[in-house]
Amino acid sequence: MKTRIAVSPPSSALHEDVLGDYLSECEHLGFDTVWLSDIPLGAFGDPILSLTYAAAVTSKLKLGANIVPLGRNPLWLAKQLAQLDRMSHGRLLLSFVPGLGAPAERAALGYPTANRGQIVDDMITLMRRWWAGETVTQECCGLTFEGIALEPLPAQQPLEVWLGGKAPAALKRVARIADGWLTSVITPLEAERARVTIERHAVEFGREVDAEHFGISIPCARQAPPESAVAALRVRREDRDLSEVVAVGDVHLKQLIEAHQDAGLSKFVVRTMAGENAPEVWQDDLRWLADAVLPLQT
Repeated sequence: MKTRIAVSPPSSALHEDVLGDYLSECEHLGFDTVWLSDIPLGAFGDPILSLTYAAAVTSKLKLGANIVPLGRNPLWLAKQLAQLDRMSHGRLLLSFVPGLGAPAERAALGYPTANRGQIVDDMITLMRRWWAGETVTQECCGLTFEGIALEPLPAQQPLEVWLGGKAPAALKRVARIADGWLTSVITPLEAERARVTIERHAVEFGREVDAEHFGISIPCARQAPPESAVAALRVRREDRDLSEVVAVGDVHLKQLIEAHQDAGLSKFVVRTMAGENAPEVWQDDLRWLADAVLPLQT
């Protein structure tokens, strides 16, 4: 399998005065992808806009985004993503997520009580029909689309959509509708069990998820991060154990990636947790990451 290494910028690198330099350095060092996350009530901006800028200032770097589709008009979202894929000459990678689920976020996006997973499913199905060139008559998200076709179409055919999650229902959803699985905050053993579960369910649905399409986001730091930096991750685990989730130091990071490779994963998004608020730190962290993990890229 081909191992690919993506990098997720720290908040300091997302500033408009810094992002261009960060992206250029990512491409120069040889990372496969820059990966941005959609946090609707966060302070990091819209990843679609940031990746549009990234498409203009890079030529080889792939552009990945975790997109929260809730609250977005599916026609406009499909059109934006198709145009971004064309503008980047087919470099767009997508993972759709239902959001953090906080009451304030759910209310702000217009879905305080609805089944977010089902809505994401419906939007993916609808957008895929448009991306394939179909003329669509369908209701979705309280909207009616009568005889609607999409222009322009994406450069990639098909434009793939990955999903995340680790709960049984999420794994079944990946098997039923997704082109790949991008997870987080799980151990290599848990990742292997989940991969096997997805593959088993895919057979039940008469589908196959490409063996190359299993990945994970790995938070990491050169030195042990303060508890305040990992608290949000710790509460996402019943055992509160992050020893096989957060990599500390280059040796541990390499070992954790290799353990996930043994578990059948081959796509990795690495994100440094130190220096989030220090603008000068991202350069050192990025070069440290490059030295630590890019030798594993194939």
